[in-house]
Amino acid sequence: MNTRLIFARFVAIIVLVIPGLMAMKGFLMMKDALFLYYAEHGNEQISPGFQWLSFGGGLVLFAAGMSFLGGWILFRDRKRNYVGPRFRSKNAPAADKAETPGTTS
Repeated sequence: MNTRLIFARFVAIIVLVIPGLMAMKGFLMMKDALFLYYAEHGNEQISPGFQWLSFGGGLVLFAAGMSFLGGWILFRDRKRNYVGPRFRSKNAPAADKAETPGTTS
């Protein structure tokens, strides 16, 4: 194979892996914040506190990563015409629209 094609595919995979890792890290940060909050309820020597900064940062990372991946999948499916009418592009080319017989533009 051509080395340029291999490099382009490698870059494309990296572009998809980074948001996936961001979403995974965000999910784990939210899970850890919730787990520590519930785990501290068993200890009577401390008052439990929720880690809002960790949870909020995890929520932002999760939302950003999943939004990128979802948008990429929607873009790819629109390009290949796999989506239903609800998700079709609003500014579709005129060639895609079926015209009724007897009408003129």
